[in-house]
Amino acid sequence: MNGLNNAIDGINNSIYGINNAIYGINNSIYGINNAIYGINNSIYGINNAICSIKDSIWGISNAIYSINFSLCCSANAIDNSLY
Repeated sequence: MNGLNNAIDGINNSIYGINNAIYGINNSIYGINNAIYGINNSIYGINNAICSIKDSIWGISNAIYSINFSLCCSANAIDNSLY
């Protein structure tokens, strides 16, 4: 019986080892998924930054357009006052 009990203990230990390996695989998969989520979040962050830069450039362009328009109006007013 002692040999049979030892064999059963060995099988049980093997099953525990297999279960631990499966847990390790699952944890690795979760780690990979978390890494993918992190990459996706980084891409969203980069896209948002690019959109902010584009918006800022539009704002600068609009400001320059407004300055030019004001300068033209001022020039026209000066021209008109000379006549």
